[in-house]
Amino acid sequence: MLDSWGVSAPQPPRTLNLAGLRLPLRETVVVLVTTFVLLIDAYHPITLPIGPDLSHGIQRLALYLVVPVITLFLLGEQPTAYGLRVGEWRIGLGALGAGMLAVTPVVFAVAGLPEFSAYYHRSASDLPAAVLGNAVDVGAAEFLFRGFLMWTLVRIAGPMGVVLATFPFVFTHLGKPELETLSTFFGGLGFGWIAWRTRSVLYGALLHAYVISLIVLVTSH
Repeated sequence: MLDSWGVSAPQPPRTLNLAGLRLPLRETVVVLVTTFVLLIDAYHPITLPIGPDLSHGIQRLALYLVVPVITLFLLGEQPTAYGLRVGEWRIGLGALGAGMLAVTPVVFAVAGLPEFSAYYHRSASDLPAAVLGNAVDVGAAEFLFRGFLMWTLVRIAGPMGVVLATFPFVFTHLGKPELETLSTFFGGLGFGWIAWRTRSVLYGALLHAYVISLIVLVTSH
């Protein structure tokens, strides 16, 4: 059974007692796992003989999707309650189409800026791997931030959980062009709204993959 937030109905809370500090077990585990996968991703990048973009995409798929899904199963939770489902597909497709129309001119406008070209430009031979690797990367990120973390925070903070899940998402963009990093708070809220409204991470993942793929393609030509 699902509650009013679209997640499984609450069970008697399990707590973690740390020297008298009683913490909700499920929420604490999710926040800790999210923190550690972000740290591992930042400090221990993998290098595979398939190029840096695909290597990064595979690492993010493992850390941002596989590890959270395993964590949910260990907690007795179903990933479908955290956005791994089709959800409200009519709203999702509408939001996807509207989002694509809105971001396309923005991408073409910023792609000409030197900092975007320097960061995203790829050679013709590297372009297919770059597009695929980045699409996998952001798709997995949508589940980590707008599925695993957001729906956990929504349980204890209501709609404010959509906002709270946006902050770590912003910080993962440090090192990218400044304008992109500054925009990710509002972009993250937009992706969060889509996930909230559709009860699915699918449509935000598709839109996010479209945006990053378009940036790579435009800056590489």
